[in-house]
Amino acid sequence: MCPCDGAHARIDKGLRSTVRSPYAVDIVYSIVKTMVSDGHAQKRHGIETIIVHAQLSVGQEILLEGDLFTPLRVRGARRGVIITCTDIRGKAFRGRITEFKLDQARVRIFEEMLGPVESPFALVLLQALPARERMELIIQKATELGATAIYPLKSRHSISLQEREAMQPKAHRWQHIAKKAAEQCRRGLVPTVAPYCSFAEALAQARDLELKIILWEKEKTRLASLLKDRPVPRGIALLVGPEGGWDEEEVKQARDEGFIPVGLGGRILRTETAAIAACAILQYAWGGI
Repeated sequence: MCPCDGAHARIDKGLRSTVRSPYAVDIVYSIVKTMVSDGHAQKRHGIETIIVHAQLSVGQEILLEGDLFTPLRVRGARRGVIITCTDIRGKAFRGRITEFKLDQARVRIFEEMLGPVESPFALVLLQALPARERMELIIQKATELGATAIYPLKSRHSISLQEREAMQPKAHRWQHIAKKAAEQCRRGLVPTVAPYCSFAEALAQARDLELKIILWEKEKTRLASLLKDRPVPRGIALLVGPEGGWDEEEVKQARDEGFIPVGLGGRILRTETAAIAACAILQYAWGGI
């Protein structure tokens, strides 16, 4: 059962009623939490998203309190901030916070978005830590391209977090970068940027995801070919290597965990280019872009 059972949303204008539903809000604090939707359990990643169990419309004012208010507090929201929320039909709306108190906020809906802001699948990026500021670029663009969680990891050929931070400490800003990118592209969910982890730990995080892919420059099968005629999976893990590429033992370990090696063509791409290109291909293949 969803832990948000009993969450409620009071709709002050239009509905004038209190709505209670186990699907009223989906707030995800851990890296992976199970959400119940349409009678099926599915994996979701990310920090928070607001789903109101009611039909919303432009001009409507809603009161967010209880579990519906918590995501705003986690994000450090305040009066005047614009948020994205989803209604019971799956339609996405933008609203401005007109009143913000300790335990509740009023939001006026002012725009219906053209389509869903979130993809029909969870996309988890497992990224070997690159040098310099490339990780910041990857987090920003992966967020814009619908990633729901990002795991920076240590591989045999990658720089360590300690080495990178000694030159230019930036890791403390990674979650903030994801938050700002999500706001810029009007997403309702902020991807979780997980703590730096080992290669084995990253593989373990992907264990329950339906489709697992590792980009490998020595693989002839291309990503687009793998996706052709394949039904939309509930969750995807995308494993991207460092500037020096994967060690063959790492590729073997990934295969043993169910990862499918694929390439992105004959050109050797920078790690940040490969991550961005693969995220875009996955979103294009299954309607997320």
